Amino acid sequence: MVDVLDSGEGTLFMDPDPDKARDFFRKKSRKPVNKLMSAKEAVEKFVPDGSYIGSGGFGGVRIAAELLHEIVRQRKKNLSLAGHTTTHDYQILMAGKCVSRVDVAYIVGLEARGLSPNARRVTQSGDIELVEWTNAALAWRLRAAVMGVPFIPARIMLGTDTYKYSGAKTIRCPFTGKKLLALPALYPDVSLIHVHRCDSYGNAQIDGIIVVDEDLARASKHVIISTEKLISNDEIRQNPDKTNIPFYCVDAVVESPYGCYPGNMPYEYFSDEEHIQEWLTVEKDEEKFAAFLEKNIYGVKTFAEYIEINGGVAKLKKLVAQEHLINDK
Repeated sequence: MVDVLDSGEGTLFMDPDPDKARDFFRKKSRKPVNKLMSAKEAVEKFVPDGSYIGSGGFGGVRIAAELLHEIVRQRKKNLSLAGHTTTHDYQILMAGKCVSRVDVAYIVGLEARGLSPNARRVTQSGDIELVEWTNAALAWRLRAAVMGVPFIPARIMLGTDTYKYSGAKTIRCPFTGKKLLALPALYPDVSLIHVHRCDSYGNAQIDGIIVVDEDLARASKHVIISTEKLISNDEIRQNPDKTNIPFYCVDAVVESPYGCYPGNMPYEYFSDEEHIQEWLTVEKDEEKFAAFLEKNIYGVKTFAEYIEINGGVAKLKKLVAQEHLINDK
């Protein structure tokens, strides 16, 4: 037995038992079948109310914005969220008041752009149950899940208020007698990951920084991939070393060109800073923000319509040119 010396005050939203998770994964089909579906179908099927969700990418970079919009459009409720570097994705979900519990590492702030007034308002309302972690802690919780262990030991957070309000425990190392932090494994119900290219089976490839998406995909019970480009399995096999997420982790594939908009898709298109500022400005007035959401999310049937009313092809061409200009320097 490992001696437990102390515990954080936070709730564990997900069971860290690897054997229970293994029972689920054992029954999950690993057949290479066609998993193509629309964003609407994928969210309806794999994101029931009450789900614990993970969001791939980093802040406003390579996020699955189309899937997040669809969650809001379908008015999903009582979701839990791994708040690991979530900025515009958190802003979207808070706009729909879809989330009631958050494992917090980094939320509300959109980096240099400032704080989301609405996300801050909802988070501070007391309607959201918050449990604190660090970015590293949430990443290592996913790694513990991938490793099939109930927790991973670390030396972070000890002696901080972040630890106090977390769901971690302080233990004594059985080898050295030193104090360590036990970070519980995290198995999201479903994760949303946007990638550069993918085949219909779910073999997904990401260019550039992966963040924690490889572990996120392997730790999650269900995975929805949205992809800029849908390619053939033959193309995937030509460069198998570039496949970050294998088909057997994936439950749904959504063809989603510009599906990160207004975020930045590395090597494809830059973020629409004007539109992000529009979000931040209109959020200050609740009535104006309600009208904004009706226009941009509830009042459109597809993500393509959302892009069209915010500049369409002309705006996208500028964002593509801007991204290429940056990367060509």
